[in-house]
Amino acid sequence: HYEGERGVERLVRMELADDGGVEHYEGESGAERLSRAEFANGEEVQYYEGEGGAERMVRAEYANGNAAYYEGESGAERVVRMESADGEV
Repeated sequence: HYEGERGVERLVRMELADDGGVEHYEGESGAERLSRAEFANGEEVQYYEGEGGAERMVRAEYANGNAAYYEGESGAERVVRMESADGEV
């Protein structure tokens, strides 16, 4: 899905045909970046930071209330902290 005037439309949402997931984008036309990815089964939402084409996952939240936090460059992210729904780290 796109928003904006003709000629400067920007991508804001993409529904993935292969698995039914949804990706959300932010940024100006031509500089969109992935900001969030929602799994179709509702089990996980991933959050991203960084410039378009070099986005890196920084957090994943799970349906059970747990969360994982990541550091590292795009494609080399690693878990640095896990939090459970009850607040345990």
